[in-house]
Amino acid sequence: MLLRKITLEEFGAYRGKQSLDLTPKKNKPIILIGGLNGCGKTTLLDAIQLALYGNRARCSGRGTKSYEVYLRESINRKADPARGSAITLEFTVLTGGQEHYYRVVRSWHTSGKTLKEFLNVYVDETYGERVKSSRNVQPDGKFNRLLSEGWADHVESLLPLEIASLAFFDGEKIESLADPERAASVIESAVHSLLGVSTVQQLRNDLLALQRRQKLSDEEQHLLDNIRAQETERDAVLSECDVAHQEWGHSGTELGKAQRKLESLEEAFGKEGGHLFTRRVELENDKKQILDQLAQTRTELTQLAAGPLPLLLAAPLIGELREQAAKEQEAQQSAHVLTVLEQRDSWLLELLPDAARADVLTRLEADRANRAEKTELAVNLQLPHDALAQLAVLDEILQRDTSRCTQLLTLAAELAEQLDQLDSQLAGVPAQHKVEALQQSREEQIVEVARLQTARDRAGARLEELKRRREHVTTLLERAHKEFVRTKVKAEEVERIIKYSEKARDTLERFGSALLKRHISRLEVAVLQSFKVLMRKQSLVHDLRIDTDKFTLTLADADGEPIDPARLSAGERQLLAVSLLWGLMRVAGNRLPSVIDTPLGRLDSRHREHLVDRYFPHASDQVLLLSTDEEIDEYLLGRLKKSVAHTYTLVHDDTEFTTSVVEGYWWNEGVQHVG
Repeated sequence: MLLRKITLEEFGAYRGKQSLDLTPKKNKPIILIGGLNGCGKTTLLDAIQLALYGNRARCSGRGTKSYEVYLRESINRKADPARGSAITLEFTVLTGGQEHYYRVVRSWHTSGKTLKEFLNVYVDETYGERVKSSRNVQPDGKFNRLLSEGWADHVESLLPLEIASLAFFDGEKIESLADPERAASVIESAVHSLLGVSTVQQLRNDLLALQRRQKLSDEEQHLLDNIRAQETERDAVLSECDVAHQEWGHSGTELGKAQRKLESLEEAFGKEGGHLFTRRVELENDKKQILDQLAQTRTELTQLAAGPLPLLLAAPLIGELREQAAKEQEAQQSAHVLTVLEQRDSWLLELLPDAARADVLTRLEADRANRAEKTELAVNLQLPHDALAQLAVLDEILQRDTSRCTQLLTLAAELAEQLDQLDSQLAGVPAQHKVEALQQSREEQIVEVARLQTARDRAGARLEELKRRREHVTTLLERAHKEFVRTKVKAEEVERIIKYSEKARDTLERFGSALLKRHISRLEVAVLQSFKVLMRKQSLVHDLRIDTDKFTLTLADADGEPIDPARLSAGERQLLAVSLLWGLMRVAGNRLPSVIDTPLGRLDSRHREHLVDRYFPHASDQVLLLSTDEEIDEYLLGRLKKSVAHTYTLVHDDTEFTTSVVEGYWWNEGVQHVG
């Protein structure tokens, strides 16, 4: 595995988006990252582990905090929590001779009181797709949903969490590995996971599982066992069916008794007027509503009587008035016409010849006389000219009110009849003391009938289920008998598989023991060589042994006497722990990155030079050093420079409490101002 790039967005002290190119160069495996204490070196180490392992990551700043609290507190204090933080880690893994490019994006943000976390994994994106993604443009379809959902399991195949502690470690805490018990657990985990010993054990377990499956899958025995089991199940089902049928019949009998008792109580309750008693409140409410309706109807009738409706009593007089109004209207019209006719007749006579004038004059005078008679009335009430129109409106109003009055009178009669019926029913309601006992018994019996009905339904459903199960088991049993007749048992083949699987397991056991001894032997040599390369006192440790059972590490002097690790100085114990990790990496082929935080914390100048010259350039194919200016100073930087691919400095703004990533190291050109 090679780390290629890490991008932090609003994570910890890192404000905005900060990226570091971690790709090593040829013969330059070291990426040197400098920063004063509190600038975010350990945060960067935590970010790598958090991106890979999430909740299982062993982050230094988490302590006993819950994962959710840790993520909330990891959002930069200047950032919007609703936008949240993100860590993007890009790395390559060589599998089956082919390199695969991974991009893991772990992000989280708050939504109200809830924290939401997302994990997206992209595999084998092209360069253009990664550029699109860095610009917040969705890449072209390399997102792997299944891998994202199962990432916790997949990352264990790339870099197991237990092995990650060997690849990512704090130099100040590494001294604890010099303790024999602590070293034993690390050595055992590394040998089994990193060096492939666990694969051999897994093969033995798989063969054992194969043997067990063969024994259990012997066709003849399987069929016989299957037939016996199904016969037993069939008998059990038949027995259960009998019991269920009896229970169903018994529940029917009990339900019938309860229903008959309820019918008897209902009859007695009805004779005592119980149904009227139960409807008493309903009847009283109905009576109240009818009384209200009747009162409203009578009020509306009173209002109608206060209007023009009483004029119906004077209908003949109104008829005579209508005739008088017509006569007066006709007289008025005739009077107006006479004046006009006189003028017309005078004009007409002048136009006629003398011979015809006398006859026409006589006729015209007769016509005017007839019209004049109509203007003479025996009685003249001098009614207004629109009296007929007013009387027509009065007729319409009287017709409308008459229709409404008829409806109201009919409704009032119906309501009165309903009121009489309700009074009759209420009069028949029995006293409470007469039906109270019957009512309580009836209600209790209704509950009992419902309970027994439920029990019968349950018993019926159980019986039907058992019948279906009986039919299913019978069908399976018949099929098993037919299959047993047709099938020939391949006993010899099964026996051969079991025999050779056992031989293979024995061979793998011997191979695993030999492989373990070989790895342990190589590890002893590698750790001892690493320790001697790093130590200033070449004669202090003459031999180093690792027990193959307990994986404990023992140091010996030139006389073969054991050396207590407590006799070593703090710096020497740190070098011993570094040697252990270096030896494991060398035996594993340097295929994992080494990320070292505070690499030279407790070492003197000579030991520091040894680490810089002999360890860091050769620790792995990729080495990330997270150092202060006092650890990798200007002098050590000069000795290390030929092996450095990239340098960065973490610059912390004490006023804003934020960290920025600047290319270059303290003594590189262009970053002398960084302090």
